[in-house]
Amino acid sequence: MLKKLFAVGIAGLLSASLYAAEATVEKVDINTADAATLDRGLDSVGAKKAAAIIQYRTEHGPFKKIEDLDQVAGIGAGIIAKNRDRIIISVPAAPATNTVAQNPRP
Repeated sequence: MLKKLFAVGIAGLLSASLYAAEATVEKVDINTADAATLDRGLDSVGAKKAAAIIQYRTEHGPFKKIEDLDQVAGIGAGIIAKNRDRIIISVPAAPATNTVAQNPRP
């Protein structure tokens, strides 16, 4: 009986720790993340692919949807699928407009 309770307790702890690990998956904003964050936060993305993501983003502007990553050299559907739950895309801020009225000359 004691062995059974111990086994159930261990199983419960393991499943709780697995759940906690899943719940704390780092989210990576592919429009703002630096190379180190992309490398650390995305599966199958190392320094070289992280640099390619940043280069593409610099040349083409921010990503509008996750599938746009497919346009980056070395990133395909498999890597996108592996990381779909980790990737977020920020909406770029609109450029500030000049809302201050200019003083008319007397």
